[in-house]
Amino acid sequence: MAEGDRGIEAVVSDFGGVLTTPLVQSFMAFQDRTGITPEALGKGMQAATEANGDNPLFEMERGEITEVAFLDLLTEHLQPLLGHPPEMHSFKEIYFEALEPNPPMIELMRELKHAGHRMAMLTNNVQEWEPLWRSMLPVDEIFETVVDSGFVGCRKPESKIYKITLDRIGLPAESCLFVDDVQVNCEGAEKAGMTAVHFQDNEQAIAEIRKALDS
Repeated sequence: MAEGDRGIEAVVSDFGGVLTTPLVQSFMAFQDRTGITPEALGKGMQAATEANGDNPLFEMERGEITEVAFLDLLTEHLQPLLGHPPEMHSFKEIYFEALEPNPPMIELMRELKHAGHRMAMLTNNVQEWEPLWRSMLPVDEIFETVVDSGFVGCRKPESKIYKITLDRIGLPAESCLFVDDVQVNCEGAEKAGMTAVHFQDNEQAIAEIRKALDS
């Protein structure tokens, strides 16, 4: 380590898909319960985006529209594709019922906190979903800082949300390691000056995180 290089002092982790099971499992559970495939959801979202001028999911994650407004928009644009009115308002319940904690990554985060690292969570999420996802994990036990897109008006990979996170941690970007299961979010963190690990599976990510912290 070069003189003056502080090394990694803080770890910034995503929530869904890193500290939980893969999000695709929740979408498959939704398909099993409703018959609406992830592909149909994608097409409905694209149609809503084209009509709306912005992706309604992104708007919901920024807290610009409510969950109900988002589901109403998606329902409106799914109906012509499906040929019938879809039942979307059970989405949240089905989604979280199928989502499970990811113990190896949670234990790693707890270990890193006990080793003296500053710990933060940076999540693209939804205001109305906060009680559900917070109840899944020991969030406040492990993370001193939580930045939730739904409450700060911006989302990954927008540069503003990384700046908000760094300001709240109070450390320079080069002292922070970012972990996310979405490549473009990792690229956003790297543009902000952080080191990033793209989570693909537990074995790969844990090895890369340990290597980054030891270097």
